[in-house]
Amino acid sequence: MNTQKACQAALKNPEDVEEAYAFCLRLARSHYENFPAASVLIPRRLRRHVAALYAFARIADDFADEPEYEGVRRERLLEWRAQLADAGHKPPRHPVFSALAETFKTLDLPKQPFDDLLSAFLQDVDKKRYADFAEVLDYCRRSANPVGRVVLMIHGLRNEELFRMSDDVCTALQLANFWQDVSVDLQKDRIYIPQQDFAACGYSEADLRMGVANERWRTLMKLEVSRARELFDRSRALPKRLPWPLSWEIRLTWLGGRQILRKIRDSGYDTLSNRPSLSRWEWLPLLARLPLK
Repeated sequence: MNTQKACQAALKNPEDVEEAYAFCLRLARSHYENFPAASVLIPRRLRRHVAALYAFARIADDFADEPEYEGVRRERLLEWRAQLADAGHKPPRHPVFSALAETFKTLDLPKQPFDDLLSAFLQDVDKKRYADFAEVLDYCRRSANPVGRVVLMIHGLRNEELFRMSDDVCTALQLANFWQDVSVDLQKDRIYIPQQDFAACGYSEADLRMGVANERWRTLMKLEVSRARELFDRSRALPKRLPWPLSWEIRLTWLGGRQILRKIRDSGYDTLSNRPSLSRWEWLPLLARLPLK
């Protein structure tokens, strides 16, 4: 599904919740690289709720990133936030909020994690540099961690210890995405590598813009990758604490993130000239490992 059309979609019948969920599922399935391969493990009765979460975040992310929204990004995101606040209280104007209103009611989900996601997307509009790793972690707290928490809640889990472990997984995944996408983000004038780390490793933004992948760059990326790996290691036990098939879903996502870090390492940490990623076929060996864990 073309995401620009998805953003502009209008409800033909505000009371047709089934069509609203079908819209969210179509959007999710049309972006399989962003909708985890593990989604096939989500029980059918819950898949619609996860798709509503995905569609909400996917469209908001497009508002923050896609070139057609240049100049109106903040306006679109604030409109999206207003519709979130209205969900369940006023007739929905977009299929995503028709679906979400039903999900909120059915599962008694809080809106705060969804608003946290929007706060991160709004930050992306204005903030392009991060002074230190604490600032990056704060961004991850809002850009990634809410997704894991909502997925747990959709599966009926509301345990603070599980939430903390989920936060570690989600932050690690977000960091892995940052380090694989350094060159992609640079095209948007965004640098998530902390300025403090640039200075500590003797590498500059000018070097980055010239694509200099020297020993200083490798030292810098080894530091950032090690931080993500530490979070993955800290959250290794989470799948064992979860019911099946959610345990497999989270385990597969965890394995995928770790594999991205290995690909960065195997490339000599040169993510400036090569973007490491997992193809659809590369998920198969990870799927095969699930019954062994």
